[in-house]
Amino acid sequence: MASRPLNDDEVLSEMNKMVAFIKQEALEKAREIKVKADEEFAIEKAKLVKQEQQAIDAQYEKKRKGTEVSQKIGSPGALPRHSAQSTLTNKSRLKLLQQREEHLQDLFSTSRESIVALSQDEGRYVQFLEGVIVQGFLSLLEAEVTVHSRKKDVDVVRRAADGAAKQYNDISGRTVKPSVEGTLSDDIAGGVKLVSGNLRITLDNTLDERLRLLEDRMLPEIRADLFGTNQNRKFYT
Repeated sequence: MASRPLNDDEVLSEMNKMVAFIKQEALEKAREIKVKADEEFAIEKAKLVKQEQQAIDAQYEKKRKGTEVSQKIGSPGALPRHSAQSTLTNKSRLKLLQQREEHLQDLFSTSRESIVALSQDEGRYVQFLEGVIVQGFLSLLEAEVTVHSRKKDVDVVRRAADGAAKQYNDISGRTVKPSVEGTLSDDIAGGVKLVSGNLRITLDNTLDERLRLLEDRMLPEIRADLFGTNQNRKFYT
């Protein structure tokens, strides 16, 4: 017995199932890419944290000994012992907080130097660009996407976008036509912005923005790794 043709409702239902399946596959692949990126960041962060922690331990020990000596040497005509000790303690705490902030800024500066180095290594940079562009394609799921880059990156981004389009097709079964425009400032570290075909959605995947988001998200964890948990805080974000 010959099968009957599908009616409009059945065709629509099958199409919705296919779209749902494609989206699910795309989301799973995007999660895999994100997990890999997070693992690489965690490894690099652990190295930087260890280096900074060793430097902090050495400086803290030096300051602690200096404070002890200052407390013992206090002149007879100075403030009463309790008051002088409190003043020294407060100054030491302020100095320590200042040093902690300086170490955090040094850590972030080192991270910024690392992402600048990434954009100067063409092989690694193309691999990074392909990854973030694929993520963007999977998020937008549109037939046409504009990829904005630094003027000096246009050629390398075109290569990465072509490779990302092939990966996107392998993952989702859909096609995308990327166009590359060198509209971003050469002053930024690198990366791209993706804009949907209808211009309603913009995804900022510049290196600067990704580092800023990581700094905001990881700052509490980095503080804890470097300096330990602050016992005076009852709540953590």
